[in-house]
Amino acid sequence: MDSQRILIAVSAVLAFLCLFLGLQLFQKGETIEAIEGDNAVLTLERDQVIFDLEKLRFSYDTLSTENALMLAEIADQRGHIDRLMTRVKNGNWELGKVKKEAETLRSIMKGYVATIDSLNQLNLALIDENDQMRARVEAIQERNANLVERQQNMEEMIVAGQTLQAAEASATGIRVLSNGRQRDTDRASRTSMVKFCFTLLENRIAKAGTKTLHLQVKNANGEILAGERTADITAAGTPVSATRDVDYNNERLEACIFYMPRGTLPAGAYVIELLEGAETIGGAQLVLN
Repeated sequence: MDSQRILIAVSAVLAFLCLFLGLQLFQKGETIEAIEGDNAVLTLERDQVIFDLEKLRFSYDTLSTENALMLAEIADQRGHIDRLMTRVKNGNWELGKVKKEAETLRSIMKGYVATIDSLNQLNLALIDENDQMRARVEAIQERNANLVERQQNMEEMIVAGQTLQAAEASATGIRVLSNGRQRDTDRASRTSMVKFCFTLLENRIAKAGTKTLHLQVKNANGEILAGERTADITAAGTPVSATRDVDYNNERLEACIFYMPRGTLPAGAYVIELLEGAETIGGAQLVLN
C-alpha cells in the first residue's frame, strides 16, 4: 500500500511539473511572438523612415538655383539627411527623433522651394524688363539712325540743289580776221577759237556771288585739250581747257566762255562740257570739218 501511495504521489508531482513547464513554455512562446512582432513593426517603420529620407534627399537634389548662399545651405541639408539615414540603418538613432528631424527638413525644403520660385519670378520679371528696355534702346537707335540718314539725305539734296544748272548750251568755231572781226566757221583749219555759250538757270538756294566756271574740250579720243591762256588743271586737280568767272545773283544769266587752242584743231567731233567745281552742269557738241 505504501509503495502504491508513493507512486501516486510521484506521478502527481510529475504531472504538476509537466503542466507547469508547459505553461512556462507557452508563455515564453507568446513573448517571443510578441517580440518578433514588435521587431517586424520596428523594421517596417525603420524602412519607411529610410524611404521617406531618401525621397526627401531626392527632393533636395531637384532644387536648382543660382544663389551661392542658398546652394551652400541646400548642400548642408543634404549632408544632414545622409547622416540621418546612416544612423537609422545602423540602428543607433530613435525613429521618433528622426521623424521630427525629417519633418523639420521637409519644412525647410518647402521654404527653399518658395524662395527659389520667388527668385525665378523676379528673374523672369527682370528679363522681361531688360528685353523691353533693349527693345526701347534699339527703337531709339533705329530712330536716331533714320534721323541721321534723313539729315544726310537733306544735306545731299541741299548740296545738289545748290549746284548750278546750264541750259541752251551751244558751241561754235570762231575765225578771227586780220581786222579783228570774228566770224563763225565750221572749218577746223580756220578755227582760231571755240565759243561756248549757255544760260545759267534760276536757283534760289544757291549761294549768290562770283562763280568760277570751267570748260573741258574733249577730242574724239576723249582727251581733254589744254588752252592757250588757261592752266591745265584747277587747284582741285581737275583738268580744264578754259575758265571764266561770272557774277551770279540767283537769276537766269546768259554767258559765253572762249576756248583758245594751243595749235590748229584737227577736223573731227568735239564734246564740250561746262563745269562748276567738279560737277558737270551743261554741255554741247562741236563738229569741225
